[in-house]
Amino acid sequence: MKKILTFALVAMLSASISFAKDFKTLVVTTQPPMRCENCEAKIKGNLRFEKGIKKIETDREKQTVTITYDADKTNPENIKKGFEKINYQASEVAAEKPCCKDASSEKPCCKGHSCCKDKSEDKACCKEKAEGKSCCKDKE
Repeated sequence: MKKILTFALVAMLSASISFAKDFKTLVVTTQPPMRCENCEAKIKGNLRFEKGIKKIETDREKQTVTITYDADKTNPENIKKGFEKINYQASEVAAEKPCCKDASSEKPCCKGHSCCKDKSEDKACCKEKAEGKSCCKDKE
């Protein structure tokens, strides 16, 4: 009986490992830009049929499309080709860097990042970020 239970446990563990998916996220901007809800609907409605795409989020304010995909089934190049099918050019957006190199601080920065151990730097940090500068520049 003990051997049967051990075999069943091993079988269940190996089955759960084989179902693990390699989901990744790609953030792109489009050309032409998304100007309305119809643009967003066109992108979402067409890209959802591309192989491996699991989730599509659009943000007209930031002009970004965030795509979650199964890396075992597709890649960023294929996703960009999917945009071309609907007459859009997609350009990958660089990942945003945290405000400071020391991201272990408990204090959140203006964009939700951890930075600025000295609490007096908070307002200045956020003001600089709002102006497009990097905060805590002495730590970068």
